[in-house]
Amino acid sequence: MSGNRAVAYIEPGVVEVQDIDYPTFELKDGPGVNPANVGRKLPHAAILKVLTTNICGSDQHMVRGRTTAPPNLILGHEITGEVVETGPDVEFIKVGDVVSVPFNISCGRCRNCKERKTGICLNVNPDRPGSAYGYVDMGGWVGGQAEYALVPYADWNLLKFPDADQAMEKIMDLTMLSDIFPTGYHGAVTAGVRTGSTVYIAGAGPVGLAAAAGAQLLGAAVVIVGDLNEDRLAQARSFGCETVDVSKGDPKDQIEQILGVPEVDCGVDAVGFEARGHGHGAGQEAPATVLNSLMDITAAGGALGIPGLYVTGDPGGIDEAAKVGSLSLSLGTGWAKSLSFTTGQCPVMKYNRDLMMAILNDKVQIAKAVNATAIRLDDAPQAYREFDSGAARKYVIDPHGVTGANAN
Repeated sequence: MSGNRAVAYIEPGVVEVQDIDYPTFELKDGPGVNPANVGRKLPHAAILKVLTTNICGSDQHMVRGRTTAPPNLILGHEITGEVVETGPDVEFIKVGDVVSVPFNISCGRCRNCKERKTGICLNVNPDRPGSAYGYVDMGGWVGGQAEYALVPYADWNLLKFPDADQAMEKIMDLTMLSDIFPTGYHGAVTAGVRTGSTVYIAGAGPVGLAAAAGAQLLGAAVVIVGDLNEDRLAQARSFGCETVDVSKGDPKDQIEQILGVPEVDCGVDAVGFEARGHGHGAGQEAPATVLNSLMDITAAGGALGIPGLYVTGDPGGIDEAAKVGSLSLSLGTGWAKSLSFTTGQCPVMKYNRDLMMAILNDKVQIAKAVNATAIRLDDAPQAYREFDSGAARKYVIDPHGVTGANAN
């Protein structure tokens, strides 16, 4: 087998489907590949036929030109697939297994991996701890918005579904295990959500909606989701969330109307560095807005989960500080209120098996919550445009027609 097609970033606002090499058990040179990784042997890897691969808001940051991503970088870090070939060192994963791929690439051998900190593996990215498929400055591992993809350290990284037929029946839910469901859930967990909590989630994109579903799964009494986009707020309401339209002013006032008090127990930032202002500043970029607002509305002694992406290099930042990831935070507010903060990549492997069991046993309908929509690989450029315009959907690329998307 030698053919493969994939979605590539070309320039700001432009992606295209390209013919690329079929994976091999060696990391080759290419756009974004760290020179120290070129020629890296991968006998521990598996090659997957990609069944589903999702468009993520983190991909959209690159496509908007808000990172240093190089042209022709193959996109995609949310991968679910069927194993079609394994390297000679793979012992437990077998051809034919249907699996979920954590977006974090991790070795399973370093100190951080052994401590379940798989988002900051020490061995897969020569530049710094942490790596991901198809992402800028993450080591150059080829992205998974493709027909076929390579997964290193397969025995460690891959989550095998217990029954392949059952997995295919629930593929639109299970595809969310690679990133957004664990990421949203991690935001809720690190914010301290538990039975009876009141929670405010900033952002009604897919990660925010996944955080809302995760908060409900954890037993939150009230989940409030804030956004500027009415379609996305309507999607949050469709599965029992309260909503706040931040274009109408300070979230605190609307939260008080819902709860009777102007604060919540727990706060989640599912927006990240391209945040917009509230009230009169709505629509204008103000990257510290969400974090400062969450510190204001979270009760003293509470916590903030911050799964929203922040970067150290943003060519489109609104000022010189923002271009290097420096924001004007009211840290004094956080200190005075004894707030806790958790940032960084979600360690997907910490949560994915438990969330898989919740899906397989009908405890959560995550595809419905995020409005999952299957599309063909060739439809990806249009889907990126629609997602960028604020479509209240989670686009799921189906390269081989397993969901019926190729019949559209």
